[in-house]
Amino acid sequence: MKKYFRYVPDFDYVSRLPESKISDYVKVKNLFKKGKLRDDIFQDVTVFTKYQIVGDARPDNVAYDVYNNADLDWVILLSNNIVNIQSEWPLPQNDFDKILLERYKTYENLYGGIHHYETTEVTNSQGVVIVPAGLHVSSTYKTEYYDFYQDSLVTVQDAVKPVTNYEFEEAKENDKRNIFILKERYLGIILDDMQDVMPYKNGSTQYVSETIKRGENIRLY
Repeated sequence: MKKYFRYVPDFDYVSRLPESKISDYVKVKNLFKKGKLRDDIFQDVTVFTKYQIVGDARPDNVAYDVYNNADLDWVILLSNNIVNIQSEWPLPQNDFDKILLERYKTYENLYGGIHHYETTEVTNSQGVVIVPAGLHVSSTYKTEYYDFYQDSLVTVQDAVKPVTNYEFEEAKENDKRNIFILKERYLGIILDDMQDVMPYKNGSTQYVSETIKRGENIRLY
């Protein structure tokens, strides 16, 4: 992310440190000035390719894999509108297992406790799907349908399976592994956009320069 923060402008914040003078400021990065992909690119699926995160790969690992440049990890995050890496990016396996054990208290509850029940796929004699897999249902769920080709009413009572707490959490975590990658030929556009949108505009509130804004110091009044 260090290259991303080169684009982020600074903000002179009034110092609250005990030893500071009344007119002292502390320079910080303005994290409210957030970059994003412009809408005509973000909403165009043709400029992205699908990618699956493997193992404990971090955003910088993915950036190096696809762009040969780990400093472009911020492009990976912006392309997927990821703000909070802790909750929106797959956790390292050890951290994931530790969090789940803390959440479910015991291994027995984690691996053996039932979180919910789901349907398994039900098809008729011609292979047409009657009930899709993955629907949340009760443990006693059953379904009936008329099979036109067999001229009979079919009752299915075993089209349901339990999903353990671990299986539920693992499926949610694995969903985070499916991301989109901005095609490399569009990188130049994104870099140019960042250089254009990040600087402060002359005349804006608290403007000092393109790279600095300064907060009002009420301690001076």
